[in-house]
Amino acid sequence: MENNTNFWFFEEIDLYKILCPNKTPTMREKHPYQDYKKDEFIYFEEEPSDTIYLIASGRVKIGSYTEDGREITKAILSKGELFGELALIGEGKRKEFAQAMEDNTELCPMGIGDLQQLMAENKALSLKIYKLIGLKIQKLERKVESLVFKDSRTRVVEFLKELAEEKGKKVGFEVMVKNYLTHKDIAALTGTSRQTVTTILNELKDKNIINFNRRQFLIRDMELLV
Repeated sequence: MENNTNFWFFEEIDLYKILCPNKTPTMREKHPYQDYKKDEFIYFEEEPSDTIYLIASGRVKIGSYTEDGREITKAILSKGELFGELALIGEGKRKEFAQAMEDNTELCPMGIGDLQQLMAENKALSLKIYKLIGLKIQKLERKVESLVFKDSRTRVVEFLKELAEEKGKKVGFEVMVKNYLTHKDIAALTGTSRQTVTTILNELKDKNIINFNRRQFLIRDMELLV
């Protein structure tokens, strides 16, 4: 599966080469790495939106809260992925929170002004970033539609397909994904329970449609994943 099929993240090497200020000596002192512990918040809703972040290590949860205080998980991001970029299209204050999910989560920050300067100097980069933002918004819209109109099993199956398309490596009919998500993570992302996710995954495994362990997730044939 080629990298250009990915929806809303760049190749890890491109991110580090082009976007991470720590790879540019003149910007390194201005943008030092930031380290976070598990459950530590990177930013909250309503805080000024003036920085984007690149994940150098660890995982980050992006989410928001409903009026009654219920938490909604929008995305779980890992090494090489970008977040906070909605400031580029006029987000004055954060509409979501970002929280570290692991100890030693290391982030590479960049001010919006610096990113805009890079984009002005590199039209190809500018186009990629705006495409990334557009596809990310489309993905969130699909998720909302799924939560409203589709049952739990359909939501989990469609999540697995999307995960394979975005982060999978195709070998013949099979697609392998590095398994960095727990059943609890998948439940949070699909609006289901951990027990429901476990039941559905075990059912698909018993039918030999998928296989999984702590290190990897394997879809044996995408056409059978229904």
